[in-house]
Amino acid sequence: MNPHEKRGIYQKTRLHIQALIAGEDDEIAVLATVAAELRHAFPHFHWVGFYRVVRPGLLKVGPYQGGHGCLTIPFERGVCGRCARERTTQVVADVTRLPYHIACSGSTRSEIVVPLLDVRGEVRAVLDIDSDLPAMFDAADQQELEALAAEVSLVYAC
Repeated sequence: MNPHEKRGIYQKTRLHIQALIAGEDDEIAVLATVAAELRHAFPHFHWVGFYRVVRPGLLKVGPYQGGHGCLTIPFERGVCGRCARERTTQVVADVTRLPYHIACSGSTRSEIVVPLLDVRGEVRAVLDIDSDLPAMFDAADQQELEALAAEVSLVYAC
């Protein structure tokens, strides 16, 4: 899929998500809707979900689409933990090359994780997307998902 096609799908999906969550202030309802819409937008996304910060330094699985996810992830472990700890998007072309990767699914080959920040700049959750194919995430994914995460993060302003 070329970057132009990819951006078109993201833009269409974002508009759909915006319409679905307009006026919604329940975090779980918003995250569940986003996970479902993203999972079905791209055929190479095999797992899409959120890990929520439930206490300092700890993520717990939130709404997701796909096979089971890890139940808890400390900030010190995995790609999701690094994203939460550093408050920066993580793009991994081949998770098998990362010694700190947590293999919730043995089929995952590439991953992107985007932080969701509240109005104080604190991480409230991370959006995790996995693919069974290597190198499936690029600058277009990062830009589009960061823009979506910024919009979704508005649920934390309520």
